[in-house]
Amino acid sequence: MPHEPLDPVDLTARLIRCPSVTPEEGGALQLLETELAAAGFTCTRVDRAGVPNLFAHWGEKGANRALGFNGHTDVVPVGDPADWTRDPFGGEIEGGRIWGRGACDMKSGVAAFVAAAVDFVRETPPQGAVILTVTGDEEGTSTDGTVAVLDWMEETGERMTHCVVGEPTCPEFMGQMIKNGRRGAMSATIVARGVQGHSAYPHLAKNPLHGLVALLDKLATHELDRGSEGFHPTTLALTTIDTGNPASNVIPATARAVLNIRFNDHHSGASLADWLKAEAQAASAASGIDFQVDTRISGEPFVTEPGEFTDLVAAAVTAECGVDPILSTSGGTSDARFIRRHCEVVEFGLVGKSMHQVDEYAEVADIHKLKAVYRRLLQDYFA
Repeated sequence: MPHEPLDPVDLTARLIRCPSVTPEEGGALQLLETELAAAGFTCTRVDRAGVPNLFAHWGEKGANRALGFNGHTDVVPVGDPADWTRDPFGGEIEGGRIWGRGACDMKSGVAAFVAAAVDFVRETPPQGAVILTVTGDEEGTSTDGTVAVLDWMEETGERMTHCVVGEPTCPEFMGQMIKNGRRGAMSATIVARGVQGHSAYPHLAKNPLHGLVALLDKLATHELDRGSEGFHPTTLALTTIDTGNPASNVIPATARAVLNIRFNDHHSGASLADWLKAEAQAASAASGIDFQVDTRISGEPFVTEPGEFTDLVAAAVTAECGVDPILSTSGGTSDARFIRRHCEVVEFGLVGKSMHQVDEYAEVADIHKLKAVYRRLLQDYFA
């Protein structure tokens, strides 16, 4: 008996109604497991350290061709609900758009690849395997989400031969861009320690702010590079400077700053950490202020080289969206940074204009297009 196609917009709405703000599961993975199990997928929860994750497999284990899709159902907080003109967890459809937290980033992407995979294995069961990995930790620390699933796959002999991450990738219109890599990302906290004193007698104190501001200015104005083949220039952004000082007539003893670096393949996280510490050491020698630098590297730069797989994804996008997508490594980070150690990976998804915003939305027509792209990719991959 033929099955009705799985509607990705309806599935998106049902996912939005699951309040899965990191780290809460909110019922989203349970909903997906029900849909996938009904289509013959073997579903396994791969939770770790309280983080909910779902692994779904259809077909032969260890197949020579196993196409994977990856995404997340966790979302960022809504902020003040009073700022929203619609229920953030209502999944309301109006004006050709579906509204709610996660509508763009990225419950629609998950719904699209789940719907495409379900229809595909029911209609044209492939020779090979279809694997779906969905995490509840992408918007959090990302330490026990996709990483945990990949660890479990290695332990149990499961493997994808290629993977598509369904994050929003298009800046302005559907089909515009495929991400075939990402810059690296790291953050650094710099703590400056001086000597507290009265602001009227600065010579009796040692102001950590003066030394810290000078160091930050040197870091922020330094040109790290001018880009490389396939990557934009490295950027350094100051994100906060704090003293915790409520008094205007007291020189504080300590000050703290945080910065974020997005870097290309001219650098590694380790080389940039060494640079920051060397600059801090030089600043300390010049100012007498003690600086402590702590770094956290969340991903190294990577590229999936253009070739058969990127061509296959691009052809599916062109066929369904009517445009020729460009390959790009722009933007932030995604779980592709973990998957790239497992197999070739690219990202393709919706227009990302509204992600993380108040009144987040996705175009209904684009969600249907996204499912069609994934459905065609499945068909072509196993042809």
